[in-house]
Amino acid sequence: MTTGLSDAAAPTRQIDIGPVRRPLLGRHGASAAAGLIFAGLGLLPVLAWALNDPFLLVTATRLTIFAIAALSLDLVLGYGAMVSFGHAAFIGLGAYAVAILAANGIEDILLQTLAAGLVCALFALITGAISLRTKGVYFIMITLAFGQMAYFFMVSLSAYGGDDGITLANRSTLFGTDVLESDLVLFYGALGFLILAFVGLRALVASRFGRVLRGTRDNRLRMQAIGFAPFPYQLTAYVIAGAIAGVAGVFLANQAEFVSPAYMTWQRSGELIVMVVFGGMGTLVGAIAGAIAFLLLEDWLAQLSEHWKLWLGILLVLLVLFTRGGIAGFASRLFRGARS
Repeated sequence: MTTGLSDAAAPTRQIDIGPVRRPLLGRHGASAAAGLIFAGLGLLPVLAWALNDPFLLVTATRLTIFAIAALSLDLVLGYGAMVSFGHAAFIGLGAYAVAILAANGIEDILLQTLAAGLVCALFALITGAISLRTKGVYFIMITLAFGQMAYFFMVSLSAYGGDDGITLANRSTLFGTDVLESDLVLFYGALGFLILAFVGLRALVASRFGRVLRGTRDNRLRMQAIGFAPFPYQLTAYVIAGAIAGVAGVFLANQAEFVSPAYMTWQRSGELIVMVVFGGMGTLVGAIAGAIAFLLLEDWLAQLSEHWKLWLGILLVLLVLFTRGGIAGFASRLFRGARS
């Protein structure tokens, strides 16, 4: 019996992993939900213009950026059952790639994105190869440790602001032009990448690779018994997720025009996990919806009370207890109820 990635390449190999989780949303349902979300995001600049509210466009860009980060985390958390408490490190590394390259005269966003993706992929490859030797709470703690190591490393870089962070002189350029100085162009650039990442990850999880990854999540021992080694599949997913989160960091640096080690804290990683769980793990579209809902809920509660974090915690506990499957699960049950 052979093992590893070569098994996944065999065209006639059938993967029988026994009973698996029923998808919260069908393929067509997920496509429709994603289409509605992307259309809604795409229309926000029109709403901002109609209301003469430029801050709404800034909010839309922030929602899109964190939707990218949550989407990348859902690949490892929802499909690979890897609870990473260091995922925000990839966002921070992507953001610092912009700041460090810009400080050295490389301001083109395409080069910065390439560098961010490569750095984050390498960091994910090294840390993932070590972290995936463990499982359960040990995996959580070791990813937390690596995330904190990255955080304190950036704090120690006094040449780039240290703990205070660094302000960018200007946004990145594109082929030598300053088109990204426009909030509208930056927003649609982030939205375009979000759509591209969603389509790409959806194709990935629907492929043979994705079936093995989901099989590992649902029944690791059975996957090993039929000849599939989980490690290379999980590590590959971890690297892909890290690279995508790094690109989110590139957009975040340009949106804020400021980079700080605070982007990399374990609290930020915890928020990303909450977004994915809130939206519905293992759905991709749920991660996007969860990020948007979480950030909007956070902003709304902050306007109502100075103790908004307390109320946010209570609401999240209630949602987890009484809304199985998050937003995606609720929407799926609502749709099935309407059809019956």
